[in-house]
Amino acid sequence: MAANAGTQILKYTVHKWSSFSYNYVPENVYVDSPSDQSSRWSSDSNHPPQFLILKLERPSVVKSITFGKYEKTHVCNLKKFKVFGGLTDDHVVELLESGLKNDHLSEQFVLKCEIEDHYFPCRYIKIVPIQAWGPNFNFSIWYIELRGTDKWEVVKPCINWFNSYREKEAIRLCLKHFRQRQFIEAYDALQKKTKVELEHPILTELHDKLVKQGDFDACESLVWRACQERLFDQYIGLLDYKPKWTPIKPMTKVGELLTENRPGMRGGHQMCVDILADTLYLFGGWDGSQDLADLWAYHIPSRTWSCVCKNTEEEGGPSARSCHKMCLDHERKQIFILGRYLDSTVRTSDNLKSDFYMYDIGSAKWTIITEDTHAMGGPKLIFDHQMVMDIERRTLFVFGGRVLTSAGEGVERTSEPEFSGLYAYHVPTNTWKQVMTDCAELRSRIGHSMLFHPKRRVLYVFAGQRAKEYLNDFFSYNVDTGQIEIIADGTIPAAGFTQRATIDPDSDEIHVLSGLSKDKDKRDNVKNSFWVYDISKNKWSCVYKNENSGQQYWTKMQHVEPVPRFAHQLVYDHVHKVHYLFGGNPGKESLPKMRLDDFWTLKLCRPTAENLLRRCKYLIRKFKFQEMSESDSRSAMLYLQASLAEIVDHNNPEERSEFQLLASTLFKAEEEEDVFNEMAGVETSEHYQSRTELFDKLVAFFPEQMTQPKGNLVDLIPMM
Repeated sequence: MAANAGTQILKYTVHKWSSFSYNYVPENVYVDSPSDQSSRWSSDSNHPPQFLILKLERPSVVKSITFGKYEKTHVCNLKKFKVFGGLTDDHVVELLESGLKNDHLSEQFVLKCEIEDHYFPCRYIKIVPIQAWGPNFNFSIWYIELRGTDKWEVVKPCINWFNSYREKEAIRLCLKHFRQRQFIEAYDALQKKTKVELEHPILTELHDKLVKQGDFDACESLVWRACQERLFDQYIGLLDYKPKWTPIKPMTKVGELLTENRPGMRGGHQMCVDILADTLYLFGGWDGSQDLADLWAYHIPSRTWSCVCKNTEEEGGPSARSCHKMCLDHERKQIFILGRYLDSTVRTSDNLKSDFYMYDIGSAKWTIITEDTHAMGGPKLIFDHQMVMDIERRTLFVFGGRVLTSAGEGVERTSEPEFSGLYAYHVPTNTWKQVMTDCAELRSRIGHSMLFHPKRRVLYVFAGQRAKEYLNDFFSYNVDTGQIEIIADGTIPAAGFTQRATIDPDSDEIHVLSGLSKDKDKRDNVKNSFWVYDISKNKWSCVYKNENSGQQYWTKMQHVEPVPRFAHQLVYDHVHKVHYLFGGNPGKESLPKMRLDDFWTLKLCRPTAENLLRRCKYLIRKFKFQEMSESDSRSAMLYLQASLAEIVDHNNPEERSEFQLLASTLFKAEEEEDVFNEMAGVETSEHYQSRTELFDKLVAFFPEQMTQPKGNLVDLIPMM
């Protein structure tokens, strides 16, 4: 069904609007009128709730929504919005949460249209504006296009499946309600009649052991089994990362002594990592007075720097330089270096050739591949470009960068700057190929990010600067097919032009450390933030942000976390999941230094399955203690001191404090023991309910497709 569904533009009518002034609707719903400012739906105010409901001519599988815009930026464009869909206008589910860029370009978004790998139909699409680009302005929707299919041969089986799905979910809600309320006979009868399973068998077993029997030891065995079967992995993957910055104080061996040593202060340098040899390489940069030509190696296990070459030019390698790029082929132990910046006062036709070098790590030998890549069909001399490598096919990709021209050519002031396009260099055949020129489809730039995903076979490109324009686009380029895909997502990092990005092809993530950007007043702005982009979910999340400024603050904090900076370098070891940061230029408001030589690691931490298993055991043992304290205070105290104490995370202040307060419940239990014994008949019901609450807490750690429905039957009853 999915393969034959196809897409088409769906016809609709405006069914309902709330607090919207109905300005203008074209006679033909397919007509987009970006030059007509009245061609829009516009709200009376910017106060929620606001929504627009579109009624389709017939039930359809709706796959995407496109928003057209006015021909210029507009304060009423939707910075944030949500889209809902359903067969009726009062029962809809969320299909999308995103936002529009404040420009004139149409944006298309993929809508959720599947449940359990089956398409589901919609008759109503509800668009809910949340925030406009102008904080005190109303909401405007200029044009909407829905794409999907309303072909009956496709939609009919979707409706049939969806009706069966809703019937099954209704039965599951009843089963959940009966079990929670201890209507066991009704629960058993309904399940026997319908053959509908409430949840995965392991969770049914957990409910029996915990809620019905109170067998806490068996519960621990079950959660241990779940951990071994990696059932907690999905929950862990949904948690936000917590960043852990650690300063590195490397040591270098001099004779029999260990003395602290590292490359000096610099910016505009380059780094790469050999993931197989646990070694970082650093080359060149600008120290504030001159370009550098030193090559360093940092051995990660021994935490030692070694200077491989004090001056690479003297050993047949590249001259001193900054704003170049460096790539490493860890399988063949080869480092490639291309590009550099030259001040306009020293540029001549003779020194503007694009030299290209390779360093063989095994033999410690430099090779000049060519004195001028442009003569071989490659790029001219460029700086602030990006270069990545497809190691499997031994191909380098170079994109963007500013082309250097001599002052004598008269280009610097009289013409627009020249930007380089996309090039590919095939190492085995020593050949260059211009893949694409600087064009509208692939706008070149400087200070951008470009990453290669070896499994997806695509380049990811975003941000950067083009002349006086600061870019905030994000797109991919398939190196095999040449297809360019605009990645539409409203919540992306602010426009930058010195941010540093890395990629983890195993976890399908892109990581971005912010750098220099421009604020609304066009002033330089350097603040620390770290973003993670989940490629498969098309979702950005900010996992770290520190917007403090001022020299007093950062002088105090510079040894706790990195000072905001630009012209720095960040590399990633995706095997050990560690980032390495070195040097750069601090923001003007951060430190009086002009260059940095600090060295950091960054680990993005989530709880491990073992951490989660310990947490489950803690919840189970805490509950067991509380039940024991109701009937046997002495045994409960012994259990608290032994079994519960050993599972507590004493480094967690909240958990430690909670543990220390548990002993006080013993004294309360002794005072109420007589009353409790008189109410023995009520005790069983109370235990059942409290154990059910614990069961629900444990269930939250399991994959959603294994668990009981999240909703409750009583919530479906409307208030009178």
